[in-house]
Amino acid sequence: MEKLEVLITEEQLRSGVGELAERINRDYNGEELLVVGILRGAFVFLADLVRRLTMPVVIDFVAVSSYGDDTQSSGVVRILKDLDESIAGRHVLLVEDIIDTGLTLKYLYENLKARHPASLKVCTLLDKPSRRLVDFNPDYAGFTIPDYFVVGYGLDCGQRYRNLPMVCVIRQEQEGCPPSQDESSRGEVHE
Repeated sequence: MEKLEVLITEEQLRSGVGELAERINRDYNGEELLVVGILRGAFVFLADLVRRLTMPVVIDFVAVSSYGDDTQSSGVVRILKDLDESIAGRHVLLVEDIIDTGLTLKYLYENLKARHPASLKVCTLLDKPSRRLVDFNPDYAGFTIPDYFVVGYGLDCGQRYRNLPMVCVIRQEQEGCPPSQDESSRGEVHE
């Protein structure tokens, strides 16, 4: 049986998302923004974030996989759902739930950059720089966290806990949840 401990409360999330939105609003100063969410984990964060943005916003989603049946990243990334919108000449904000090793996100960033957006920035709710395997830092990060396996606010373990209104640490390993969290190794569509 797993034990959940609150790491980031609902109020802290509300405040953190608000601060990120203020920075993004200042940086884009009314320019139309194409916000791209990485499925599935980013959907809750993205929904709260875009409701606080004041510029015109277009929303799209992408889904990627990089591991197959393993719990560790294979390093080979597949795009399972590509963008519906063209990003050429547009300001793009890539929204992620958590950056861990950075392998998948760096690949996706380079893939999108090759499509010639006017600008491309990355916003993540959670950042674990201690686990980074590549040189990649987000432009906007809500919270820097230690190397915990976390769930809630869109993040899952075996498709469970996404609906929690806070971010929690799973303190006891359970079936289907690896002891550490890598955004590219959850055995499903990239989180």
